[in-house]
Amino acid sequence: MKRILIDVEKCYKCSECVAECSYFYHRGSVLKEPIKNKGVEKFLVYALQLIICRRCEEKFCVNSCPNEALWVDDKGILQRSSMLCTSCKSCSVGCPFGTIYPEVLPYKTSKCDFCIGREDEVPLCVRTCPHKALEYRDVEEDTSKNIYVINNRVAIKAIKWIEEAKVK
Repeated sequence: MKRILIDVEKCYKCSECVAECSYFYHRGSVLKEPIKNKGVEKFLVYALQLIICRRCEEKFCVNSCPNEALWVDDKGILQRSSMLCTSCKSCSVGCPFGTIYPEVLPYKTSKCDFCIGREDEVPLCVRTCPHKALEYRDVEEDTSKNIYVINNRVAIKAIKWIEEAKVK
């Protein structure tokens, strides 16, 4: 299945993301020009939660949210409901490992639409990423190559934190 694959190592080499986004509701309404960096930021949130979250038995971040805006999906990835989140940053304070950075969970009501309905074309973010950190291709999960499927539209290439690998 074709997915947007983000290579986290390549992505972090940029000081500022310049990839454009064709988010449907921005292009079709007020803005006629592509917007910068909105969808790619959401990819990074997914990637960070997959590779740095320590998967605590007691979900301190989830429990600290006064609005029940956080939950853990079936892949163990922390998810946030933008309709419930007020950006109070309680989850950042509640995380005992400091892996939820306040700037990583920005309060935004719009996010990437994964180019749904436009799957026959290469997404604008992929075409405009100058460092080729984004690809649009057939990709399946392959942990031996550090490729992890986030959902049916997105996969990441990153070194994942594994509990067995931690120093004892």
